[in-house]
Amino acid sequence: MSSSGVSDPAAPPSDSSSPVRQDFIRQVVREDLASGKHTAIRTRFPPEPNGYLHIGHAKAICLDFGIAAEFGGRCNLRFDDTNPEKEDLAFVRAIEDDVRWLGFDWAELRHASDYFEVYYLAAEKLIGQGDAYVCDLTAEQVREYRGTLTEPGRNSPFRDRSVEENLDLFRRMRAGEFADGTRTLRAKIDMASGNMNLRDPALYRIKKVAHQNTGDAWPIYPMYDFAHALGDAVEGITHSLCTLEFEDHRPLYDWVVDRVDLAGNPELLASLTARGLPNVAAKPRQIEFSRLNINYTVMSKRKLTQLVTEGLVDGWDDPRMYTLQGLRRRGYTPAALRLLVDRVGISKQNSVIDFSVLEGALRDDLDARAPRRMAVIDPVKLVLTNLPDGHAETLTFSNHPKDEAQGTREVPFSRQLWIEREDFAEVPPKGFKRLIPSGEVRLRGAGIVRCDEVIKDDSGVIVELRGTLDPESRPGMEGANRKIKGTIHWVSAAHAVAAEVRLFDRLFTVEKPDDESTGKTYREHLNPDSKRSVTGYVEPAAATAAPEQAFQFERLGYFVADRYDHSAAAPVFNRSVTLRDTWAAGT
Repeated sequence: MSSSGVSDPAAPPSDSSSPVRQDFIRQVVREDLASGKHTAIRTRFPPEPNGYLHIGHAKAICLDFGIAAEFGGRCNLRFDDTNPEKEDLAFVRAIEDDVRWLGFDWAELRHASDYFEVYYLAAEKLIGQGDAYVCDLTAEQVREYRGTLTEPGRNSPFRDRSVEENLDLFRRMRAGEFADGTRTLRAKIDMASGNMNLRDPALYRIKKVAHQNTGDAWPIYPMYDFAHALGDAVEGITHSLCTLEFEDHRPLYDWVVDRVDLAGNPELLASLTARGLPNVAAKPRQIEFSRLNINYTVMSKRKLTQLVTEGLVDGWDDPRMYTLQGLRRRGYTPAALRLLVDRVGISKQNSVIDFSVLEGALRDDLDARAPRRMAVIDPVKLVLTNLPDGHAETLTFSNHPKDEAQGTREVPFSRQLWIEREDFAEVPPKGFKRLIPSGEVRLRGAGIVRCDEVIKDDSGVIVELRGTLDPESRPGMEGANRKIKGTIHWVSAAHAVAAEVRLFDRLFTVEKPDDESTGKTYREHLNPDSKRSVTGYVEPAAATAAPEQAFQFERLGYFVADRYDHSAAAPVFNRSVTLRDTWAAGT
C-alpha cells in the first residue's frame, strides 16, 4: 500500500506548488521536524467499527491522512475494536471503503486487537509497579465513589490490595474465572483529582463476548483510553490527532504512555518485535481540534441508528443521511468534501457551519467538471405544428461550457418535445420570461418558438401546448440571434428516456434538530419533503450514464446516477444539490 497517504489523483497535491497551510497543528509538526524531535511523521485514523462514518469523520480523515501526505509521513488505519458486542465486520468494510473513496490509503491496516497480548503485558507491568489494582466495586458503586465536579472521590476499599493479590486476581480474570462485571482493573492515580478522568479509571473489564478477530481467546477487554494511548505508542505515532472532547482525556493518555514506558521495557519491545511492529522512538503527542458541526443535521451515532432502525430513513446509505455512504449515494464527491474541510479550517474553537457551506462546496466542484445534460422532471408536451410528422434531426451541444476538452454530443430534436411545466404560464406573474400564450421563448440550441394553443383535459389541467418554430431562428440562420428574453430547455419526446428522478432535500426543517428546549425531539423536525420521487425524461446521453456519474441537468441542478438502482434501461437519478441555495432568506 502507498505510504504517501493519498491515492486519488484528484486529492489536494502535497508538492511545493500547493499553498502552504498554516493551521496550528501543521505548525506543531513543522516545529517538531525543524527541532529534530521527529525525523518522520506518523499519524493514524482510529475509528471504532460500531457504525458507519458520518460527515464529521471526513474532517478527521482529511487531517490524519493529509498531514502524513504533506510531510512525507505515514498514516495507519487502526480499528479500535475493543468493544466486540457493538462491532461488526460490515462496519469495518464500509469504513475501509469510505477512506478510499475520500481519496486516501493507509500505510498499514491495524487493529487494537492485534495488540491484546501487548496490552495485557502492559497491564501486568502497571500492577507490578503499584500503578493498577483489581477492584470489586460494581459499576453503580464506582459511580458513587467517584465524587462530583465539586467534591473529591473516595478510594475504593480494594485500592490497597498487594501487588501479589492484584496479579493473581488479574490473571484469574484473564483465565475467565469470574463473571461479567464482577471485577475491573483500575489505574491507581488520584481520586481527588479535579479531572474526573484521573479518578482511578478502569483499564480492563470482564466481558465474555466473542471478538470478530480473536474469537473466544479473551474474556477481558481493555478500555478505550488505555488501548488508544498504547496503540499510538505501539505504532510509533508521533502526532495523535483527536477532537476536542478528548482534551480532558489527554492527562490520562500521557499517564498511560509514561507509566507503561514501552521504549524502556525489553519484554514489551520483544512482544512488539515478534509481531513485526516498529521500534518505539518517541512518545506520541495528542493534539485536539474542533469537530465538524453542521446545522440542519444530527451526527449522534445513537440518533443516526434510531433513524435507520425506526424506518425514518431507508437505511444507512439513504441519500438524506449524513453518513459518508449516504452522501456518496446522494452524489457528493470526495473533492467536494475535501474542499469543505479546507474551507472550514482547523481550529480549537467549536462552531457550527451553515449547511450552505457544504452545498456550496459541492456546487463549486460539480460546476467545474460535471457534464451538462438536458432533462425534464415535470413534463408537459410541446408540439411544433409547423414541423412535419416524423421530423427528426440531431443538434450538436457542448458537454461543458467552460471545458472544451469534454467535447460535444449529438442531441436528437423532433416535432414533439417535453418541456418543464413551470416554463409555461397561462397567466404569467410579474417578471415571467418564459413561454406564455402568443408569446415567444428560445428553445435551447434549437430556435425560437411561439405558443399558439393551450390544450387542457376535462379537469382543466394543461396536457399539451402547440406552437410554431420560427425557421429563421434555427442554428446558423440569420435570425438565430434575434433577441428573446427567455430560454428554456427541452427533451425530444420521440427519443427521450423515462427516468425515475429522486428529489432530495435537507432531512430536517430546523437548524438545531438536536435542541430539545422547544419540547420537541429531532424526530418531530423531520422534513416531510426531504424525498420526492417523480418520473421525468432525459436525453439519451444521460440515460447511458454509469452508476455514480454526475451531471448538471441544465436549469434544474446537479444529479447523479444512483449507485445501485440505475441502469441504461431503467435510469434512476438522485438530485445532489439545486443550482442555488433554496433555503437562503428571500429565495
